[in-house]
Amino acid sequence: MNRIDRLHAILTHLQSKKRVTAQEVADRFNISLRTVYRDVKALEESGVPVIGEAGSGYTIMEGYRLPPVMFTQEEASALLLGAKITEHLTDESIKKQFNSALFKIKAVLRTSDKEHMDQLNDNIAVLSRLPHDDSAGRYLVELQKALGDKKEIHIRYQSGQDALTERTLEPIGLCHYGQAWHLIGWCHLRNGYRDFRVSRIQHLEILDKTFEPDSHPSLQEYLQTMIRSSELQEVVVRFEKNAARHLGSQKYFYGYVREEVKDDGVYIYFVTSHLEYFGRWLLMYTHHVNVESPEALLTVMKELSEEVRQHYLPVEQP
Repeated sequence: MNRIDRLHAILTHLQSKKRVTAQEVADRFNISLRTVYRDVKALEESGVPVIGEAGSGYTIMEGYRLPPVMFTQEEASALLLGAKITEHLTDESIKKQFNSALFKIKAVLRTSDKEHMDQLNDNIAVLSRLPHDDSAGRYLVELQKALGDKKEIHIRYQSGQDALTERTLEPIGLCHYGQAWHLIGWCHLRNGYRDFRVSRIQHLEILDKTFEPDSHPSLQEYLQTMIRSSELQEVVVRFEKNAARHLGSQKYFYGYVREEVKDDGVYIYFVTSHLEYFGRWLLMYTHHVNVESPEALLTVMKELSEEVRQHYLPVEQP
């Protein structure tokens, strides 16, 4: 990267965050701190209002904005691919905002690059095995706003087939697993952290009340705690290939993550918080499935199988 391109990239980086340290710039562009200081000075001399704070980092004066960014063809193509994936992982509100941003990006492209994007758009598709669910994740935009503003939310949540509950939450994060979006938040009703499937939220309202972000762990810290405390466990099961073909979309309702096809069968990885619930589902596949891990699930399967055996023993006549 020549110096002109690097200065432009550094300016873009400075505008992407509230405060950026010299070391962060050096690490990103693989340059020395001395070079960083020279480049920042060059930006200042060109009229960019860079504010340097000793021991804190650099900021750009409020109100200054970089003119429209010229994307490379590769960068624009990567964003188009992201848009295609977005169609299958988010809701209508997110797709609308993403497509709006994509139009703005295309507006600053060269004519040849616009034609390249149009050609790619007609020749890239992301297919999904899951049936489309219009209700899945329809509140993602509102949830992102609540997370960013650190505001409490009130939801009407369908926790069971017919069970609707009213909850007030302090949201700490969104995560996508088991082919669905999940909201992690502190539930005032249960006085603890809970995992809510976003597609089951029937109504959502962002409240005016804010909460202190330091009162909760980060999303990554929470997920690590769940794994360590065995609230969320990885399960690996091996299906016979003929049986695996009949799983269909039902595997997605049990925390499906990924699968590997090997000579002796299909190894499928799941994440679950309830081994007995998961085990009862596996029972329907009888001897066509084997538990690889964890050992606790194997114990659950033996206990459930014994319950079935005892149930069907012939009744002794008096």
